[in-house]
Amino acid sequence: MVLVLLPTLVGTPAPATGRGLSPPAPPAFDHELLAKATPDECFVGIGLPYPAGPPCAQGQAKVNQAYVWSLAKADNRLWFGTGANVNCIVTGATLSLPTPRMTDDYVCEFAESQVVKQNPTMPVSVGDHRQPRAFVYDLSAGALTEKTSDITSASPDDLSRLRRTLGLRAGGTHQGVVLLAGPALGATVNMFAFDTATGEYLGSANFTKYGNIRHFLVADDALYAGVGVGPNGRDGGYILRWAGDRDDPFNFVEVGQLPAQVADLESHDGRVFVSTWSAAGGSSSAAAATRPDPDAVPVHVGVVPTDQADPGIAGVWMSPRLRDGEPGLTAEDSGQWTQVWSAASYEPDPIIAGSYGLGALASYGGYLYWGTMHVPMKSTAMVAEAYPPMNETAARTTLERSQRAVSIFRGRRFGTALENTELLYGQAVLPAYNPTADYGVGAWQWALTGYRPKYGRMGFGNIYNNYTWTMAVSDGKLFVGTMDWSYLAKDLLPQAALEMGFRGAATRLSDGLNPITIDPELYGGDLWMFDSTRRRATAVNAQGLGNNLNYGYRTMVADGSTLYLGMANPMNLRTDPTDDVPEGGWELIRLTPAGG
Repeated sequence: MVLVLLPTLVGTPAPATGRGLSPPAPPAFDHELLAKATPDECFVGIGLPYPAGPPCAQGQAKVNQAYVWSLAKADNRLWFGTGANVNCIVTGATLSLPTPRMTDDYVCEFAESQVVKQNPTMPVSVGDHRQPRAFVYDLSAGALTEKTSDITSASPDDLSRLRRTLGLRAGGTHQGVVLLAGPALGATVNMFAFDTATGEYLGSANFTKYGNIRHFLVADDALYAGVGVGPNGRDGGYILRWAGDRDDPFNFVEVGQLPAQVADLESHDGRVFVSTWSAAGGSSSAAAATRPDPDAVPVHVGVVPTDQADPGIAGVWMSPRLRDGEPGLTAEDSGQWTQVWSAASYEPDPIIAGSYGLGALASYGGYLYWGTMHVPMKSTAMVAEAYPPMNETAARTTLERSQRAVSIFRGRRFGTALENTELLYGQAVLPAYNPTADYGVGAWQWALTGYRPKYGRMGFGNIYNNYTWTMAVSDGKLFVGTMDWSYLAKDLLPQAALEMGFRGAATRLSDGLNPITIDPELYGGDLWMFDSTRRRATAVNAQGLGNNLNYGYRTMVADGSTLYLGMANPMNLRTDPTDDVPEGGWELIRLTPAGG
């Protein structure tokens, strides 16, 4: 089965090339597997009780812990927290497809899970939830220590909080304290603290005001966090500044309030910049109103005050200067943030614009870099709901034309007359649905984005590169880690067609339409590297760094010329070390220059 790319990249004008110096030979790096998830459950079938083990006298071993979802370094130790069965949770909660399914690679039970059967109040969309785990890896000793029992044995409240945490999604360290935090059932946030020097557990707290958290940032000797409000942050977001210490580790001050939840944070040019995710469902009318002028290349949103930004569209936001007034951001800065870029200034389809998220940010060579995020099939579902396909051919077209891959941007001199934003990897034109075309029947049409890509196509040329998950600067180079959903697509594409009501739309349609198949060479997340602001990126590895079931680089920490990488791998049934398929479950990897 071979199809290099979905047709969204076929037929579009070639990107500008020759601008910028050619990249050097592909870089050489060594990678070392430091730790990996191990099987933690036995499975005999959907809806059936879980036998004792592992080892499993009945059924097969299953590995639920899927992501290194948070990662932080302090005192020559790596602290990290996990997320279990995240692929199932996203499918159920974000895509609203809680139908039990099982493949050779993974199982999602949803309502049939024993967790739901034993806890009837558990939402079926997150029925595959399992308690996350906390670890510390001692780099000097090369030893992994699990810290989960430190939490669960501390008190009934600590045990309950961890059990109700969907995953430890954010990790940060400052002044001898490490914080691991994540969204919890009930649209709240749970946070757990440890002493970085002694490893002592310092306690936990529940934040009822917030519903999501993804990242921490240290800027000018202050620790910040970005959060969302409501389920999956659909009701806005805040930037928090840590005002705590070892004795009071859960003291935060709100120093920014935004109409959308915060995804990532970065320090750049004396300010804090954040990326956001759109509110649930997006805002089609607002996106259409801000569609770019096709004659202006490039286009940027300019500085938009907080109260004028569309919460349905993902964007990049800029804080006041950190050194204005008191050092760092304070409560007085809360309403002074401005939006400097919006996804609606690039995406010509107003419905698809509302499906965008923004991911990692990095300050490199005087520029702020950022990239887009696209939940697999979310944009397709939104378009199909607004404009239901009339037949299988139309469903296939919607499937192909509504998909997006990561686009990489950079900008500088924000808020000045010299402000400039460039598209590095993306498209000059994209398909947009026009409901008034063909005398009101509606049709997909090519539309200008308002940008010309400097180096290459979206997804670094691979339509399945859907998340700009991580960025980090190491040894004078900028590394970008993606999620690549090609391995999942062979299952999700037919499922999406079925949800639209067309059984054959993703496999074989009427005569003359070829099936969508995927080149196995695409499997596994990508790691790309810019070694200069003047050259295009080169691929460090495009196949999951030794395990093509690693579909993404979920966390990344730089230490000189070394990168520590937390991988995402939700293939919970791939646990047989004797077969010819790699194993599922999270991995912690060290990457170093070859011969270094």
